[in-house]
Amino acid sequence: MSFDWQSIDYTKPLVMGILNVTPDSFFDGGSYTTKETILRRFEAMIQDGADIIDIGAYSSRPGAEDISAEEEFERLKFALTIAKEKFPQIPISIDTFRLAVIKNVLDFYGPVMVNDISGGNYDAEMMRFCADNNLPFVCMHMQGTPQTMQIKPQYINVVSEVLDFFKKKIEEAESLGLTQFIIDPGFGFGKTVEQNYELLNNLEKFVELGYPVFVGVSRKSMIQRVIDCTAKEALNGTTVLNTISLLKGAKIIRVHDVREAKEAVMIVRATTK
Repeated sequence: MSFDWQSIDYTKPLVMGILNVTPDSFFDGGSYTTKETILRRFEAMIQDGADIIDIGAYSSRPGAEDISAEEEFERLKFALTIAKEKFPQIPISIDTFRLAVIKNVLDFYGPVMVNDISGGNYDAEMMRFCADNNLPFVCMHMQGTPQTMQIKPQYINVVSEVLDFFKKKIEEAESLGLTQFIIDPGFGFGKTVEQNYELLNNLEKFVELGYPVFVGVSRKSMIQRVIDCTAKEALNGTTVLNTISLLKGAKIIRVHDVREAKEAVMIVRATTK
């Protein structure tokens, strides 16, 4: 039996652990491609306190290879088989923008959270499908595609333009009856380093839209370029940005390092009671 998404509590911050079953993700590509390594990753994140596990089979790093929906699902199926057998009660999110993939996942595994980097723009029926099947939908803002998003991203005012994007998406979600709608500003997706920090500095404006705000900054270049480090050296910077995000009202933080993120949540909750 898979997780009942109607029972999820978004009033307290949740930590989403990342499981990339790709060969080319920016930080851990190729690390989780066998049954043994995937099982160990599940076990470690659950032991560290992950509230949700996000499985991605399509790398969205800048310039990543485009793969077919069939190949994407086959990668997901391998990991979902392990989840179904060993951890049926852990909430699973699927990082995809393809409705065909989600339909296959629903048939094979059951209800999941849909983490769509295109915000429903790549497949016009994605949000309707999530509404009709009571699936939580993470709507991310991205300028361009994973292959083009970091080629001179341009905005007149990044905060107001991304806010306008979500206001329109909220109208669409409400018209469809999509109740579990989640806002992801899309840090690192079609934004310069300066634009990423401008969005973070104004995160409370996204919280004011009235839906849970999702932040994914784990080990990204917006950290690396400020403190001159590699992705492997960016854990401390990740914790700082996660803490700022939580203090500004973020309800889901997506991370490679679950234990450290859970500790940040505990400390922030202790200071804001």
